[in-house]
Amino acid sequence: MEIIEGAEAYLRHLSEVRRLSPATVRAYRADLAGLALACGDIDLAVVDLDNLREWLWQAVQRGDSRATIARRTAAVRGFFAWATETGVVPTDPSLRLVAPKRGRTLPKVATADALDSVLERLEAAAAEGDPLALRDHAMLEMLYGAALRVSELCGLDVDDLDRDRRTARVLGKGSKERVVPFGVPALRAIDAYLVRGRPALLARRTGDPVAPALFLGARGGRIGPRAVYDLVSRELGPELGAHVGPHALRHSAATHLLDGGADLRAVQEILGHASLGTTQIYTHVSSERLAASYRLAHPRA
Repeated sequence: MEIIEGAEAYLRHLSEVRRLSPATVRAYRADLAGLALACGDIDLAVVDLDNLREWLWQAVQRGDSRATIARRTAAVRGFFAWATETGVVPTDPSLRLVAPKRGRTLPKVATADALDSVLERLEAAAAEGDPLALRDHAMLEMLYGAALRVSELCGLDVDDLDRDRRTARVLGKGSKERVVPFGVPALRAIDAYLVRGRPALLARRTGDPVAPALFLGARGGRIGPRAVYDLVSRELGPELGAHVGPHALRHSAATHLLDGGADLRAVQEILGHASLGTTQIYTHVSSERLAASYRLAHPRA
């Protein structure tokens, strides 16, 4: 069996049996396609540790990040573990493959004052009634107010909102559903968009006249991640840098929650993190709260 043939069987296993997200499966497909290209036209059963090390070394030479190389290592380990268990290969050549340690980088965080300024500017633009301006204001209020991932925002349907309780039902990583709260400013922005913005965008739709998506693109279909990235980069770029994306609003929300005294486990639930360790990175960002606690509590402060 060739590498690419085995990879496709493995990817079907990830999608149909393990139910991994389409984004994860796409990333693994690209990684394994790169492995097949690096190894050439050889049988999967003859791939050895040297082949795998050479493949990763090529990635290092290209300047790929540690996180990318670590993901590729995880992809190939999972692939060969599956191939060994199913009898496709006699032994697992990836057992001694060592991934580089991921460097821990603190997320970019906007100040509360900077975000207030951005959101006030968007609110003023939305007040003029343009459907896209109404949508953009509502999207940024939800990204920040509910600490959403961009995929969660794009996947929202109108029926996912409980306006009375100010909560939204979102589908997170691993197809895990959770309910997240959002604030009054986000509710006001959503209400304005639903009344004056979404109907106008929906009227531009050329296909099915009924669409469940909450946030719509310029042509009336469900908004895509690229459009959200462009919006956030345009609005937050001057504050955080040219390459800022929607995750910066999620990082900022988590940090500001901790600054305001929120419990770490509550923040974990809001963010939908499987591990508390993932949420703890925000305690390193939230230095203002830690310093204030020290000054209040320590007798020698």
